[in-house]
Amino acid sequence: QVQLVESGGGLVQAGGSLRVSCSASGSYFSSYAMGWFRQAPGKEREFVAAISWSGSTKYYSDSVKGRFTISRDNAKNTVYLQMNSLKPEDTAVYYCAADPENAYCGGRACGAHEYDYWGQGTQVTVSS
Repeated sequence: QVQLVESGGGLVQAGGSLRVSCSASGSYFSSYAMGWFRQAPGKEREFVAAISWSGSTKYYSDSVKGRFTISRDNAKNTVYLQMNSLKPEDTAVYYCAADPENAYCGGRACGAHEYDYWGQGTQVTVSS
């Protein structure tokens, strides 16, 4: 069982930056692919970014590419999402997720169904 705890959310003005973190329990974090998803009110959960177990492969949604950066520190069992140039449409609850199987999804980011473990989420609100 893997427990994920997100932190770092908050309120920021448009154009600002925020870094959210996800700390994982257990001894096998370094072997898991990790992802960030978000869900805005009234909308479905959507993919934001993902990173392979080694950190060598990263995926981003088109809506955040060039603004957000995913990274991980396996020594600290933590994955990060650095968010720059934030827009009001980035407002959502941000969830991290773990994929212990490192599913291969045809060279593209895997969908939410490939992730087995989820955190409780952290709210990010961007004011205009």
